[in-house]
Amino acid sequence: METKKNPLRITDTILRDAHQSQAATRMRLEDMLPICPTLDEIGYWSLECWGGATFDVCMRYLNEDPWERLRRLKAAMPKTKLQMLLRGQNLVGYRHYSDDVVHEFCKKSIENGIDVVRIFDALNDIRNMEAAMKYVKEYGGHCEASISYTKSPVHNMDYFVKMASELEKRGADSICIKDMANLLLPYEAYDFVKKLKEHVGVPVHLHTHNTTGTGDMTYILAAQAGVDIVDCALSPLANGTSQPATESLVASLKGTDRDTGLDMGKLNKAAEYFRTIADSLNIDSKVLRVDTNTLIYQVPGGMLSNLLSQLKQANAEAKFEEVLAEVPRVREDFGYPPLVTPTSQIVGTQAVLNVLSGERYKMFPKESKELLRGGYGQLPGQVNEAVRKKAIGDQEIITARPADFIEPEMERMREESKSFARCEEDVLSYVMLPQVAKTFLMSLQEPEKPSVQEQVLPSESEAVKTLIVEDLTNGNF
Repeated sequence: METKKNPLRITDTILRDAHQSQAATRMRLEDMLPICPTLDEIGYWSLECWGGATFDVCMRYLNEDPWERLRRLKAAMPKTKLQMLLRGQNLVGYRHYSDDVVHEFCKKSIENGIDVVRIFDALNDIRNMEAAMKYVKEYGGHCEASISYTKSPVHNMDYFVKMASELEKRGADSICIKDMANLLLPYEAYDFVKKLKEHVGVPVHLHTHNTTGTGDMTYILAAQAGVDIVDCALSPLANGTSQPATESLVASLKGTDRDTGLDMGKLNKAAEYFRTIADSLNIDSKVLRVDTNTLIYQVPGGMLSNLLSQLKQANAEAKFEEVLAEVPRVREDFGYPPLVTPTSQIVGTQAVLNVLSGERYKMFPKESKELLRGGYGQLPGQVNEAVRKKAIGDQEIITARPADFIEPEMERMREESKSFARCEEDVLSYVMLPQVAKTFLMSLQEPEKPSVQEQVLPSESEAVKTLIVEDLTNGNF
């Protein structure tokens, strides 16, 4: 009797998360377009190519319009669904935006070529996801609602299954397990996927990295448990802090009931092209190493490099292990937030301050205060009330959805940007990153003046860290 085929679907991250994880999102559109016809023929479930840090880096460093990048990728790959990463109410910026901004951003993303929108919230607060989910659905996009996977006394399988069921009720077209730090181990993945498949009827999509060296095994076990889609990256930009390699997984499943059906010849052709691109990106070998510290401290790779960078600036690299040990203690005091942008930077910076000042919680950046006050959303666990009191005093704790306190912004931003914004997409760029977008857009009016800054920013999380460090420098704590 022939085995029933249930092909595992693949999302390839080569055009976004792969080079964000390994090369600070520095791949240019001109590096992508020549191979797009081949990528479009492979048969991926989707290609992730937008969102995350691409918005910031395009304008800040590459002198590219992120909206134009999206339109040209869509024209070059009409057969394949294009996917983006959206940080819930934070969209692709670093703060909560008003609902009218969320509405317009979702609308324009889909109009310009996005098919699948992966929506997550750093705290797993569904209230911070609901507006984006609503508007993605309204404009015909595939709404992929995500669980930010982490481990703590309050995060267990029942917690995540309950969250997934609620997301499905709110209209999610698929559920993503977003394992940003490669903490989900193989047999845990098997049990988790099995449980999710019993409780939700929509496809389950698994995203992990290979930071701890377990990503490939996690995908194989998840495939056996019935996961529908997984994220991989073509081999030249795979593994380490990136995703497991596409070709390796495709080859491993060939001839099984989970055979992906993808053409190895076309995959190899695309990989051969990207080998040259990877060589030009000057990737640091550190991002390719297996780092099991992540399993001990739950610190994602990008956060590790940020902590080291902060300590270097303070001439205190010898304190690195001490800071690593302080991170889980701060996380516990702060109510066990998952460590993903921006909470990873907030917790990490607080840990650095606790160690370097010689006194725990001698000072609080404004982001720590806002997190403890509820300004980012509901913290998953019980907060250390003594720490919160020291941080915010008698300020009222926010228990409502944070965006409910934000006045509509679009009209004001249209007015502010009318001298340099050419269209609604430009206005949205300005809302996301006001100074970066203004500099970039004004440079388009004076082509002889370069718009990109010369200094190198290592990563998306480094950008958030820079904002925090500026606050510290300016005494905003």
